[in-house]
Amino acid sequence: MTTRTDSDRLDPTIESREDLLRPFVKGEKPKADWRIGTEHEKFVYRVSDHRAPSYDEPGGIRDLLLGLTEFGWRPVEEGGKVIALSGPDGTVSLEPAGQLELSGAPLEHLHQTCAEAGRHLDQVKTVGDRLGLGFLGLGMWPDKRREDLPIMPKGRYEIMLRHMPRVGTLGLDMMLRTCTIQVNLDYASEADMAQKFRVGLALQPLATALFASSPFTEGKPNGFLSYRSHIWSDTDPARTGMLPFVFEDGFGYERYIDYALDVPMYFVFRDGRYIDVAGHSFRDFLRGELSALPGEKPLLSDWNDHLSTAFPEVRLKSFLEMRGADGGRWSRICALPALWVGLLYDQTALDAAWDEVKHWTLEERQSLRDTVPRLALDAAVPGGETLKQLGERILDIAEAGLNARAAHNAAGDNESGFLDTLREIVARGASPAQILLDRYHGDWKGKVDPIYDEMSF
Repeated sequence: MTTRTDSDRLDPTIESREDLLRPFVKGEKPKADWRIGTEHEKFVYRVSDHRAPSYDEPGGIRDLLLGLTEFGWRPVEEGGKVIALSGPDGTVSLEPAGQLELSGAPLEHLHQTCAEAGRHLDQVKTVGDRLGLGFLGLGMWPDKRREDLPIMPKGRYEIMLRHMPRVGTLGLDMMLRTCTIQVNLDYASEADMAQKFRVGLALQPLATALFASSPFTEGKPNGFLSYRSHIWSDTDPARTGMLPFVFEDGFGYERYIDYALDVPMYFVFRDGRYIDVAGHSFRDFLRGELSALPGEKPLLSDWNDHLSTAFPEVRLKSFLEMRGADGGRWSRICALPALWVGLLYDQTALDAAWDEVKHWTLEERQSLRDTVPRLALDAAVPGGETLKQLGERILDIAEAGLNARAAHNAAGDNESGFLDTLREIVARGASPAQILLDRYHGDWKGKVDPIYDEMSF
Protein backbone atom coordinates (compact mmCIF):
# COMPACT_ATOMS: atom_id res chain seq x y z
CA MET A 1 0.00 0.00 0.00
CA THR A 2 1.06 3.56 -0.66
CA THR A 3 3.35 5.22 1.88
CA ARG A 4 3.42 9.00 2.21
CA THR A 5 6.94 10.39 1.79
CA ASP A 6 6.05 14.03 1.14
CA SER A 7 4.29 17.01 2.71
CA ASP A 8 0.94 18.51 1.81
CA ARG A 9 1.88 22.09 2.65
CA LEU A 10 2.61 23.36 -0.88
CA ASP A 11 0.01 21.24 -2.64
CA PRO A 12 -2.53 23.05 -4.87
CA THR A 13 -6.24 23.00 -4.10
CA ILE A 14 -8.53 21.23 -6.54
CA GLU A 15 -10.58 23.91 -8.26
CA SER A 16 -12.19 22.06 -11.18
CA ARG A 17 -12.70 18.70 -12.84
CA GLU A 18 -9.63 19.48 -14.94
CA ASP A 19 -7.60 19.16 -11.74
CA LEU A 20 -9.03 15.65 -11.23
CA LEU A 21 -7.84 14.75 -14.72
CA ARG A 22 -4.32 15.98 -14.03
CA PRO A 23 -2.75 12.76 -12.63
CA PHE A 24 -3.96 10.73 -15.62
CA VAL A 25 -2.93 13.24 -18.28
CA LYS A 26 0.41 13.73 -16.52
CA GLY A 27 0.97 9.98 -16.83
CA GLU A 28 1.02 10.07 -20.64
CA LYS A 29 4.52 9.39 -21.95
CA PRO A 30 6.07 8.68 -25.34
CA LYS A 31 7.06 5.05 -25.78
CA ALA A 32 10.76 5.88 -25.37
CA ASP A 33 9.99 7.02 -21.83
CA TRP A 34 7.92 4.03 -20.72
CA ARG A 35 9.28 2.42 -17.59
CA ILE A 36 8.71 -0.67 -15.43
CA GLY A 37 7.95 -0.36 -11.71
CA THR A 38 7.77 -3.64 -9.80
CA GLU A 39 6.40 -4.04 -6.27
CA HIS A 40 6.81 -7.17 -4.21
CA GLU A 41 5.95 -8.09 -0.64
CA LYS A 42 7.26 -10.82 1.60
CA PHE A 43 6.37 -12.12 5.06
CA VAL A 44 8.89 -11.52 7.85
CA TYR A 45 9.27 -14.22 10.52
CA ARG A 46 11.50 -15.23 13.40
CA VAL A 47 13.71 -18.09 12.26
CA SER A 48 13.67 -19.64 15.73
CA ASP A 49 9.90 -20.15 16.02
CA HIS A 50 8.32 -18.74 12.81
CA ARG A 51 6.57 -16.04 14.81
CA ALA A 52 5.75 -12.73 13.09
CA PRO A 53 7.84 -10.05 14.87
CA SER A 54 6.29 -6.87 16.19
CA TYR A 55 7.47 -3.40 15.28
CA ASP A 56 9.05 -2.45 18.62
CA GLU A 57 10.56 -5.68 19.91
CA PRO A 58 14.36 -6.06 19.84
CA GLY A 59 15.32 -7.44 16.46
CA GLY A 60 11.83 -6.68 15.13
CA ILE A 61 10.50 -4.70 12.21
CA ARG A 62 11.86 -1.33 13.34
CA ASP A 63 15.35 -2.78 13.72
CA LEU A 64 15.05 -4.40 10.29
CA LEU A 65 14.28 -1.03 8.72
CA LEU A 66 17.07 0.69 10.60
CA GLY A 67 19.47 -2.08 9.62
CA LEU A 68 18.73 -1.47 5.95
CA THR A 69 19.99 2.11 6.27
CA GLU A 70 23.53 0.72 6.12
CA PHE A 71 22.87 0.22 2.40
CA GLY A 72 22.06 3.90 1.86
CA TRP A 73 18.31 3.82 2.47
CA ARG A 74 16.92 6.99 4.09
CA PRO A 75 14.33 6.72 6.89
CA VAL A 76 10.78 8.01 6.40
CA GLU A 77 9.00 8.76 9.67
CA GLU A 78 5.40 9.07 10.76
CA GLY A 79 4.64 10.15 14.31
CA GLY A 80 8.32 9.86 15.19
CA LYS A 81 8.54 6.23 14.04
CA VAL A 82 10.40 4.94 10.99
CA ILE A 83 7.72 3.37 8.80
CA ALA A 84 9.48 3.33 5.40
CA LEU A 85 12.78 3.92 3.61
CA SER A 86 13.57 5.77 0.39
CA GLY A 87 16.52 5.39 -1.93
CA PRO A 88 17.68 4.89 -5.52
CA ASP A 89 15.87 1.54 -5.72
CA GLY A 90 12.53 3.09 -4.78
CA THR A 91 10.78 2.72 -1.43
CA VAL A 92 10.83 0.04 1.24
CA SER A 93 7.61 0.10 3.21
CA LEU A 94 5.47 -1.88 5.63
CA GLU A 95 2.13 -3.53 5.07
CA PRO A 96 -0.27 -3.57 8.05
CA ALA A 97 1.11 -6.67 9.83
CA GLY A 98 4.76 -6.05 9.00
CA GLN A 99 4.92 -7.54 5.53
CA LEU A 100 7.96 -5.91 3.91
CA GLU A 101 7.50 -4.35 0.48
CA LEU A 102 9.87 -2.98 -2.11
CA SER A 103 8.20 -0.50 -4.46
CA GLY A 104 10.93 -0.47 -7.05
CA ALA A 105 12.23 2.44 -9.09
CA PRO A 106 10.95 3.05 -12.65
CA LEU A 107 13.37 1.08 -14.82
CA GLU A 108 13.96 0.73 -18.55
CA HIS A 109 14.12 -3.04 -18.94
CA LEU A 110 13.60 -6.31 -17.11
CA HIS A 111 17.29 -7.05 -16.61
CA GLN A 112 17.38 -3.98 -14.38
CA THR A 113 14.17 -5.07 -12.65
CA CYS A 114 15.55 -8.48 -11.76
CA ALA A 115 18.87 -6.99 -10.62
CA GLU A 116 16.97 -4.54 -8.40
CA ALA A 117 15.01 -7.39 -6.81
CA GLY A 118 18.25 -9.30 -6.26
CA ARG A 119 19.91 -6.32 -4.55
CA HIS A 120 16.93 -5.82 -2.27
CA LEU A 121 16.74 -9.48 -1.29
CA ASP A 122 20.48 -9.62 -0.61
CA GLN A 123 20.15 -6.59 1.65
CA VAL A 124 17.18 -7.83 3.66
CA LYS A 125 18.76 -11.27 4.05
CA THR A 126 22.01 -9.70 5.27
CA VAL A 127 20.16 -7.74 7.94
CA GLY A 128 17.75 -10.59 8.62
CA ASP A 129 20.57 -13.05 9.28
CA ARG A 130 21.93 -10.69 11.90
CA LEU A 131 18.52 -10.26 13.56
CA GLY A 132 17.37 -13.86 13.27
CA LEU A 133 14.69 -13.02 10.71
CA GLY A 134 13.61 -14.91 7.60
CA PHE A 135 11.50 -13.88 4.61
CA LEU A 136 8.76 -15.99 3.08
CA GLY A 137 7.53 -15.71 -0.53
CA LEU A 138 3.85 -16.74 -0.60
CA GLY A 139 0.44 -15.18 -1.25
CA MET A 140 -0.83 -15.72 2.30
CA TRP A 141 0.49 -16.64 5.72
CA PRO A 142 0.19 -20.45 5.77
CA ASP A 143 -0.29 -20.81 9.50
CA LYS A 144 -1.03 -17.49 11.23
CA ARG A 145 -4.33 -16.43 12.77
CA ARG A 146 -5.27 -12.75 12.66
CA GLU A 147 -4.68 -12.49 16.40
CA ASP A 148 -1.15 -13.86 15.97
CA LEU A 149 -0.11 -10.85 13.93
CA PRO A 150 1.23 -7.44 14.99
CA ILE A 151 -0.03 -4.09 13.70
CA MET A 152 2.38 -1.53 12.29
CA PRO A 153 2.29 2.10 13.55
CA LYS A 154 0.83 3.74 10.44
CA GLY A 155 -2.15 6.04 10.75
CA ARG A 156 -3.90 4.98 7.55
CA TYR A 157 -3.86 1.37 8.73
CA GLU A 158 -5.61 2.22 11.99
CA ILE A 159 -8.44 3.79 9.98
CA MET A 160 -8.66 0.92 7.51
CA LEU A 161 -8.62 -1.73 10.25
CA ARG A 162 -11.62 -0.04 11.88
CA HIS A 163 -13.48 0.32 8.59
CA MET A 164 -12.90 -3.07 6.94
CA PRO A 165 -15.28 -5.13 9.13
CA ARG A 166 -18.10 -2.71 8.25
CA VAL A 167 -17.99 -3.51 4.54
CA GLY A 168 -16.83 -7.15 4.20
CA THR A 169 -15.78 -10.24 6.11
CA LEU A 170 -12.26 -10.72 4.69
CA GLY A 171 -10.78 -7.23 4.55
CA LEU A 172 -8.72 -7.79 7.68
CA ASP A 173 -7.25 -10.90 6.09
CA MET A 174 -6.33 -8.85 3.03
CA MET A 175 -4.49 -6.37 5.21
CA LEU A 176 -2.86 -8.73 7.70
CA ARG A 177 -2.34 -12.08 6.02
CA THR A 178 -1.56 -11.55 2.31
CA CYS A 179 1.35 -10.64 0.03
CA THR A 180 1.44 -9.81 -3.67
CA ILE A 181 3.67 -9.01 -6.61
CA GLN A 182 2.49 -6.27 -8.94
CA VAL A 183 3.88 -4.23 -11.81
CA ASN A 184 3.23 -0.59 -12.72
CA LEU A 185 3.33 0.35 -16.41
CA ASP A 186 3.02 3.49 -18.52
CA TYR A 187 0.74 4.51 -21.36
CA ALA A 188 1.11 6.95 -24.26
CA SER A 189 -2.40 8.37 -24.48
CA GLU A 190 -5.94 7.96 -23.22
CA ALA A 191 -6.68 5.44 -25.98
CA ASP A 192 -3.50 3.49 -25.21
CA MET A 193 -4.41 3.46 -21.52
CA ALA A 194 -7.89 2.13 -22.33
CA GLN A 195 -6.60 -0.74 -24.48
CA LYS A 196 -3.97 -1.72 -21.91
CA PHE A 197 -6.52 -1.48 -19.10
CA ARG A 198 -8.93 -3.79 -20.96
CA VAL A 199 -6.30 -6.40 -21.82
CA GLY A 200 -4.82 -6.26 -18.31
CA LEU A 201 -8.21 -6.56 -16.62
CA ALA A 202 -9.43 -9.42 -18.81
CA LEU A 203 -6.20 -11.39 -18.27
CA GLN A 204 -5.73 -10.78 -14.53
CA PRO A 205 -7.25 -14.23 -13.84
CA LEU A 206 -4.40 -15.76 -15.85
CA ALA A 207 -1.87 -13.97 -13.65
CA THR A 208 -3.78 -15.18 -10.59
CA ALA A 209 -3.60 -18.77 -11.86
CA LEU A 210 0.09 -18.64 -12.78
CA PHE A 211 1.11 -17.14 -9.44
CA ALA A 212 -1.41 -18.89 -7.15
CA SER A 213 0.44 -19.71 -3.92
CA SER A 214 -2.00 -19.34 -1.04
CA PRO A 215 -3.61 -22.77 -0.48
CA PHE A 216 -3.28 -22.88 3.32
CA THR A 217 -5.07 -21.07 6.14
CA GLU A 218 -4.01 -21.59 9.74
CA GLY A 219 -2.02 -24.70 8.87
CA LYS A 220 -4.63 -26.51 6.77
CA PRO A 221 -5.69 -26.55 3.10
CA ASN A 222 -8.37 -23.92 2.59
CA GLY A 223 -9.96 -25.29 -0.58
CA PHE A 224 -8.43 -22.61 -2.78
CA LEU A 225 -5.26 -22.30 -4.81
CA SER A 226 -5.23 -18.52 -4.48
CA TYR A 227 -7.05 -17.72 -1.28
CA ARG A 228 -5.52 -14.26 -1.54
CA SER A 229 -7.53 -13.71 -4.71
CA HIS A 230 -10.69 -15.02 -3.05
CA ILE A 231 -10.19 -12.61 -0.15
CA TRP A 232 -10.61 -9.66 -2.51
CA SER A 233 -14.10 -10.89 -3.40
CA ASP A 234 -15.32 -10.06 0.12
CA THR A 235 -13.13 -7.14 1.14
CA ASP A 236 -15.15 -4.09 0.06
CA PRO A 237 -17.36 -4.25 -3.05
CA ALA A 238 -17.30 -0.46 -3.43
CA ARG A 239 -13.56 -0.45 -4.23
CA THR A 240 -12.72 -3.88 -5.70
CA GLY A 241 -13.62 -6.02 -8.69
CA MET A 242 -13.47 -6.31 -12.46
CA LEU A 243 -14.87 -2.84 -13.35
CA PRO A 244 -17.33 -3.69 -16.16
CA PHE A 245 -17.39 -0.06 -17.37
CA VAL A 246 -13.80 -0.39 -18.57
CA PHE A 247 -15.08 -2.48 -21.49
CA GLU A 248 -17.83 -0.03 -22.46
CA ASP A 249 -17.52 2.14 -25.55
CA GLY A 250 -15.97 5.51 -24.74
CA PHE A 251 -14.13 4.40 -21.63
CA GLY A 252 -11.39 6.83 -20.64
CA TYR A 253 -10.17 9.13 -17.90
CA GLU A 254 -13.53 10.78 -17.31
CA ARG A 255 -15.28 7.50 -16.64
CA TYR A 256 -12.56 6.41 -14.22
CA ILE A 257 -12.91 9.74 -12.40
CA ASP A 258 -16.63 9.05 -11.93
CA TYR A 259 -15.80 5.61 -10.55
CA ALA A 260 -13.16 6.96 -8.17
CA LEU A 261 -15.49 9.70 -6.93
CA ASP A 262 -17.97 6.98 -5.96
CA VAL A 263 -15.36 4.99 -4.01
CA PRO A 264 -15.88 5.95 -0.34
CA MET A 265 -12.99 7.75 1.33
CA TYR A 266 -10.79 6.40 4.13
CA PHE A 267 -8.78 9.40 5.33
CA VAL A 268 -7.35 12.86 4.73
CA PHE A 269 -3.66 13.52 5.44
CA ARG A 270 -2.91 16.82 7.20
CA ASP A 271 0.21 18.03 9.04
CA GLY A 272 1.73 14.58 9.26
CA ARG A 273 -1.34 12.71 10.50
CA TYR A 274 -4.27 10.82 9.02
CA ILE A 275 -7.79 12.08 9.76
CA ASP A 276 -10.53 9.45 9.71
CA VAL A 277 -13.28 10.26 7.17
CA ALA A 278 -14.08 6.62 6.36
CA GLY A 279 -17.22 6.17 4.33
CA HIS A 280 -17.61 9.81 3.34
CA SER A 281 -17.74 10.93 -0.28
CA PHE A 282 -14.99 12.68 -2.19
CA ARG A 283 -17.80 14.56 -3.91
CA ASP A 284 -18.71 15.99 -0.48
CA PHE A 285 -15.06 16.94 -0.01
CA LEU A 286 -15.11 18.81 -3.33
CA ARG A 287 -18.07 20.81 -1.99
CA GLY A 288 -16.28 21.53 1.30
CA GLU A 289 -18.76 19.42 3.23
CA LEU A 290 -16.54 16.95 5.11
CA SER A 291 -17.59 17.02 8.75
CA ALA A 292 -14.00 16.43 9.88
CA LEU A 293 -12.74 19.40 7.80
CA PRO A 294 -15.70 21.78 7.52
CA GLY A 295 -15.39 24.25 4.68
CA GLU A 296 -12.06 22.84 3.47
CA LYS A 297 -11.57 21.84 -0.16
CA PRO A 298 -9.35 18.91 -1.20
CA LEU A 299 -5.76 19.27 -2.32
CA LEU A 300 -4.33 17.47 -5.32
CA SER A 301 -2.48 15.16 -2.91
CA ASP A 302 -5.85 14.23 -1.36
CA TRP A 303 -7.04 13.06 -4.77
CA ASN A 304 -3.84 11.09 -5.34
CA ASP A 305 -4.23 9.51 -1.89
CA HIS A 306 -7.84 8.66 -2.65
CA LEU A 307 -6.92 7.01 -5.95
CA SER A 308 -4.61 4.71 -3.98
CA THR A 309 -7.53 3.46 -1.85
CA ALA A 310 -9.41 1.85 -4.74
CA PHE A 311 -8.43 -1.81 -5.13
CA PRO A 312 -9.70 -3.16 -8.47
CA GLU A 313 -7.83 -5.90 -10.31
CA VAL A 314 -6.19 -3.18 -12.42
CA ARG A 315 -5.81 0.32 -11.00
CA LEU A 316 -5.26 3.61 -12.77
CA LYS A 317 -3.21 6.40 -11.24
CA SER A 318 -0.57 8.16 -13.35
CA PHE A 319 0.27 4.64 -14.53
CA LEU A 320 -1.52 1.29 -14.66
CA GLU A 321 -1.08 -1.25 -11.86
CA MET A 322 -1.47 -4.99 -12.55
CA ARG A 323 -2.71 -6.41 -9.23
CA GLY A 324 -3.81 -10.04 -9.68
CA ALA A 325 -0.79 -12.08 -8.57
CA ASP A 326 0.08 -13.78 -5.28
CA GLY A 327 3.47 -13.19 -3.74
CA GLY A 328 6.26 -15.61 -4.59
CA ARG A 329 9.95 -16.37 -4.85
CA TRP A 330 12.61 -14.36 -6.72
CA SER A 331 12.07 -15.90 -10.18
CA ARG A 332 8.37 -14.98 -10.00
CA ILE A 333 9.22 -11.41 -9.03
CA CYS A 334 11.03 -11.21 -12.37
CA ALA A 335 8.37 -13.17 -14.27
CA LEU A 336 5.32 -11.02 -13.50
CA PRO A 337 6.66 -7.83 -15.11
CA ALA A 338 7.95 -9.97 -17.99
CA LEU A 339 4.41 -11.18 -18.67
CA TRP A 340 2.84 -7.73 -18.68
CA VAL A 341 5.68 -5.87 -20.39
CA GLY A 342 5.63 -8.47 -23.15
CA LEU A 343 1.88 -8.06 -23.62
CA LEU A 344 1.45 -4.32 -23.14
CA TYR A 345 4.65 -2.60 -24.32
CA ASP A 346 4.61 -3.83 -27.93
CA GLN A 347 1.64 -2.82 -30.07
CA THR A 348 1.55 -6.01 -32.12
CA ALA A 349 1.49 -8.09 -28.92
CA LEU A 350 -1.12 -5.81 -27.34
CA ASP A 351 -3.39 -6.15 -30.36
CA ALA A 352 -2.92 -9.93 -30.39
CA ALA A 353 -3.75 -10.20 -26.68
CA TRP A 354 -6.85 -8.05 -27.18
CA ASP A 355 -7.95 -10.31 -30.03
CA GLU A 356 -7.89 -13.22 -27.57
CA VAL A 357 -10.27 -11.59 -25.07
CA LYS A 358 -12.28 -8.87 -26.81
CA HIS A 359 -15.26 -11.12 -27.54
CA TRP A 360 -15.73 -12.16 -23.90
CA THR A 361 -18.95 -10.98 -22.30
CA LEU A 362 -19.28 -9.30 -18.92
CA GLU A 363 -20.71 -12.51 -17.48
CA GLU A 364 -17.88 -14.62 -18.92
CA ARG A 365 -15.19 -12.33 -17.54
CA GLN A 366 -16.81 -12.36 -14.12
CA SER A 367 -17.26 -16.13 -14.14
CA LEU A 368 -13.56 -16.58 -14.86
CA ARG A 369 -12.66 -14.20 -12.05
CA ASP A 370 -14.94 -16.09 -9.67
CA THR A 371 -13.63 -19.57 -10.48
CA VAL A 372 -9.89 -18.95 -10.81
CA PRO A 373 -9.14 -18.74 -7.05
CA ARG A 374 -10.18 -22.39 -6.69
CA LEU A 375 -9.27 -23.85 -10.08
CA ALA A 376 -6.30 -21.76 -11.27
CA LEU A 377 -5.15 -23.07 -14.67
CA ASP A 378 -8.08 -25.52 -14.83
CA ALA A 379 -10.62 -22.68 -14.86
CA ALA A 380 -12.70 -22.57 -18.04
CA VAL A 381 -12.42 -19.61 -20.39
CA PRO A 382 -15.01 -18.64 -23.01
CA GLY A 383 -14.99 -21.02 -25.93
CA GLY A 384 -14.51 -24.20 -23.94
CA GLU A 385 -10.77 -23.99 -23.27
CA THR A 386 -8.98 -23.87 -19.95
CA LEU A 387 -6.72 -21.11 -18.72
CA LYS A 388 -3.81 -23.48 -19.28
CA GLN A 389 -4.58 -23.64 -23.00
CA LEU A 390 -5.12 -19.91 -23.27
CA GLY A 391 -1.99 -19.34 -21.19
CA GLU A 392 0.17 -21.15 -23.72
CA ARG A 393 -0.88 -18.69 -26.44
CA ILE A 394 -0.66 -15.66 -24.18
CA LEU A 395 2.91 -16.55 -23.20
CA ASP A 396 3.78 -16.90 -26.88
CA ILE A 397 2.39 -13.41 -27.46
CA ALA A 398 4.31 -12.04 -24.47
CA GLU A 399 7.52 -13.66 -25.70
CA ALA A 400 7.08 -12.11 -29.14
CA GLY A 401 6.52 -8.74 -27.48
CA LEU A 402 9.69 -9.07 -25.44
CA ASN A 403 11.67 -10.21 -28.46
CA ALA A 404 10.46 -7.15 -30.36
CA ARG A 405 11.72 -4.89 -27.56
CA ALA A 406 15.24 -6.29 -28.12
CA ALA A 407 16.44 -5.21 -24.66
CA HIS A 408 19.64 -7.19 -24.10
CA ASN A 409 21.91 -7.64 -21.13
CA ALA A 410 25.71 -7.73 -21.29
CA ALA A 411 25.63 -11.42 -22.26
CA GLY A 412 23.36 -10.67 -25.22
CA ASP A 413 20.20 -12.22 -23.73
CA ASN A 414 16.91 -10.46 -24.34
CA GLU A 415 14.09 -10.28 -21.79
CA SER A 416 12.11 -13.34 -22.90
CA GLY A 417 14.03 -15.68 -20.60
CA PHE A 418 12.20 -14.19 -17.63
CA LEU A 419 9.07 -15.99 -18.89
CA ASP A 420 10.67 -19.42 -18.41
CA THR A 421 9.25 -19.78 -14.89
CA LEU A 422 5.74 -19.26 -16.23
CA ARG A 423 6.27 -21.61 -19.16
CA GLU A 424 7.26 -24.33 -16.70
CA ILE A 425 4.06 -23.76 -14.72
CA VAL A 426 1.89 -23.96 -17.83
CA ALA A 427 3.75 -27.01 -19.16
CA ARG A 428 3.07 -29.01 -16.00
CA GLY A 429 -0.50 -27.64 -15.80
CA ALA A 430 -0.18 -26.99 -12.07
CA SER A 431 0.09 -23.71 -10.21
CA PRO A 432 2.66 -23.26 -7.42
CA ALA A 433 -0.15 -23.85 -4.92
CA GLN A 434 -0.87 -27.30 -6.34
CA ILE A 435 2.77 -28.26 -5.92
CA LEU A 436 2.64 -27.10 -2.29
CA LEU A 437 -0.52 -29.13 -1.68
CA ASP A 438 1.14 -32.21 -3.14
CA ARG A 439 4.03 -31.73 -0.72
CA TYR A 440 1.61 -31.19 2.20
CA HIS A 441 -0.21 -34.46 1.45
CA GLY A 442 3.06 -36.24 0.68
CA ASP A 443 6.44 -35.85 2.33
CA TRP A 444 5.32 -33.01 4.61
CA LYS A 445 2.90 -35.48 6.22
CA GLY A 446 0.06 -33.02 6.74
CA LYS A 447 2.16 -30.21 8.23
CA VAL A 448 2.96 -26.77 6.81
CA ASP A 449 6.13 -26.03 8.80
CA PRO A 450 8.41 -27.30 5.98
CA ILE A 451 7.11 -24.47 3.80
CA TYR A 452 9.44 -22.10 5.66
CA ASP A 453 12.45 -24.04 4.40
CA GLU A 454 11.18 -24.40 0.85
CA MET A 455 9.57 -21.00 0.16
CA SER A 456 11.87 -18.58 1.99
CA PHE A 457 14.15 -16.25 0.06
